[in-house]
Amino acid sequence: MLEVPTPACAAAPRLRADAVRNRERILAAARELFADEGADVPLDEIARRAGVGNATLYRNFPDRPALIHQVALSVMERVLDRARAALTSEGDPFQALCEFVHGSADEHIGALCTMLTERVEPQDEDEYFALKAATERVVDQLMVRAREAGSLRADVAPGDLFVALGRLSRPMPGGACLKIDQGMLIHRHLQLFLDGLRAPAPSVLPGRAITLDDLRRPN
Repeated sequence: MLEVPTPACAAAPRLRADAVRNRERILAAARELFADEGADVPLDEIARRAGVGNATLYRNFPDRPALIHQVALSVMERVLDRARAALTSEGDPFQALCEFVHGSADEHIGALCTMLTERVEPQDEDEYFALKAATERVVDQLMVRAREAGSLRADVAPGDLFVALGRLSRPMPGGACLKIDQGMLIHRHLQLFLDGLRAPAPSVLPGRAITLDDLRRPN
């Protein structure tokens, strides 16, 4: 005989969806606050920003290292998603590269990645660096496609792009005291950098192109 679901059973999927939404709200709040105030921001402030209670935060992330680990993963997952979307776009390859760069800045990649990777526990590094390597491979393909289209100068490599993105997408020290929108400033300077990547190259760059191998940690 077919059993009729009880109200509790029927409500379970809704509660699960609520739990997922709460987790995503906590991660989003942590990304914003870590970027603005650093990784030592009080956890109860993150809970308030997310609109959840402290118990909900600790149920999802039992301590600060667990939250930092998941924020670092979420940032890299979102950046990888943006890179893949750019690679599969059917428009101008250079414009797709530009959209990836600006989108990555919106994920606070410059402010968060260095800060958080320094705090990721050694046992959690493999998952993070696997996402990072996947992103690097896709961005390399993005740059190859733009170069083959004749719109990306020949004397730059992915390392050049990642170094510039990391530097230019960080909020300016003391910028909160200025009457300048930090987000606008980041995107303005990134666009200046991107315009310098266009072919034909208007100048000769000093040194050689920076490759991904140049950015690897020494063994």
